Amino acid sequence: MKWNKYTLKTTTEAIDYISGLMIELGIDGIQIEDNVPLSEEDKKAMFIDYLPTLPKDDGTAYISFYTEEDNDDEALLHKVREKLKEASSFINVGEGTIEKDITEDIDWVNNWKQFFKAFTVGEFYIKPTWEEIDEAHKDMKMIEIDPGTAFGTGKHETTQLCINQLIKYVKPGDIVLDLGCGSGILSIVAKKLEAGKMAMTDIDPAAITASKENFQVNHIAMDDIDLYDGNIIDDEELQKKVGFNKYDVVVANILADVIIPISAIVDKFLKKGGIFISSGIIYMKEEDVVDAIKKNHKLKFMETVNQGDWRAIMAQKILD
Repeated sequence: MKWNKYTLKTTTEAIDYISGLMIELGIDGIQIEDNVPLSEEDKKAMFIDYLPTLPKDDGTAYISFYTEEDNDDEALLHKVREKLKEASSFINVGEGTIEKDITEDIDWVNNWKQFFKAFTVGEFYIKPTWEEIDEAHKDMKMIEIDPGTAFGTGKHETTQLCINQLIKYVKPGDIVLDLGCGSGILSIVAKKLEAGKMAMTDIDPAAITASKENFQVNHIAMDDIDLYDGNIIDDEELQKKVGFNKYDVVVANILADVIIPISAIVDKFLKKGGIFISSGIIYMKEEDVVDAIKKNHKLKFMETVNQGDWRAIMAQKILD
């Protein structure tokens, strides 16, 4: 089978943000090329003995994605270009040109797995389903995850930020809402922290399937978990199904441009005193998210925590 390969010329500065945009647009997998030297941590994670010699890094990067050869991709490419135009107002996206090529079939489903290795966050040991348990971590809370090609492994800074905040705020028996659940890893973390009833939403039906599969792998029953496919921001019927004034914790690891409109409505779902954990926020969007939270007079901004270029921002529903 042949595939369309679209390659976007951009900058290393914009890689993380544009990658997030592509995921938001439903692009299942991307390939990133740049000349940024690998760190020692990267070297260890990829089991590379010798770092490759790269040309001088001039800040240029390429992000490629693939579609089936007979796809009509004009609508998707238009959305990508529109998102790039919006992003160019606050980040250097470089040339922003997109070139098309045709490539032969590759085992995308399995090739990426060589880069997903076990890691720890706080009290959690997170490993891919196909990797053996490391005896050194056998006494930690273990999560097995098989994200497939469409959802994150949990190793990204934004997910780690959320996990650490869930550890901080979730108490046994808490009712938790996971907005944009993806692979379900944050909900699994909440359950491992002894959360009670839960609800999970995502705009992608495949996320619901992936979440169910990952709960099953981790031997967690879903009897007290509701899963919803839909857009919580615009769908008032979905909002009613999710339920109002009932959640102790709401977590959303998406993107700043989605967190901002969520901030205007998240108080509907929270109990008084409930905590809103938001992540997926690139550093240059931090102020915008904080402003959005402060505009909702039923929320009180609490704190921002950092990891690399990413931010998690916490707020609390006002008690009065």
